[in-house]
Amino acid sequence: MAVKKEPRIKVTLRKSRIGSNERQRQTLSGLGLGKINSSSVVKDTPALRGMIAKVAHLVEVEAAQ
Repeated sequence: MAVKKEPRIKVTLRKSRIGSNERQRQTLSGLGLGKINSSSVVKDTPALRGMIAKVAHLVEVEAAQ
């Protein structure tokens, strides 16, 4: 049986988390982002898309290879 690859996206922190509220900081930590220009490759699921939407003004999203 062939294994189906799950789609993945690359999320990069582009702006500082200073000045954001605690929930946004926790969301960034949940995405695996700590410092500016740090990147994380995550599964493309509705739950993670919701997390990204909460911090869309701080991150950049692109398709992962």
